[in-house]
Amino acid sequence: MSEQRALDAVVASGLEHIVTRHGRVGSLEEAAAVRGVQPRDIVKTMVVRRGEDDHLFVLVPGDRQISWPRLRAVLGVSRLSMPDAEAAREATGYARGTITPFGSSTAWPVVADATLTGDPDRIISLGAGAHGVAVSVNAEAALAHLGAQVADVTDPEASTAT
Repeated sequence: MSEQRALDAVVASGLEHIVTRHGRVGSLEEAAAVRGVQPRDIVKTMVVRRGEDDHLFVLVPGDRQISWPRLRAVLGVSRLSMPDAEAAREATGYARGTITPFGSSTAWPVVADATLTGDPDRIISLGAGAHGVAVSVNAEAALAHLGAQVADVTDPEASTAT
């Protein structure tokens, strides 16, 4: 079971954490409310493909999106892509929407957006291997445990307001 694998990995990490089981939610704001964090503290784990059987995780705050030019520059590559749902599952062992670097079937490198750092008390919430299950952890401690490369790789999410 994917959820158990993710949670076992969080426990094995030694990180202080809180598990939240809330079922499916309809928006970032709803997810943040049920998890007790701000929308910016919901962290999306994106799987990015650099090449054949070469992926990485990009940790993106909920209110931001990947800046492809910046991510390519940080990685020193000219092309990146997002794998389709089945390829992402094959690369991580997790279904899209449940992906987490914790307990992934392959320990791909992690790139975390720089906006996730700077506050030693910041708590972030990541998916935990199943829809509606999340784990809240200290951002700095989690990024250190994951060996994340921290870099400016996102832009603010495009506003839909007019």
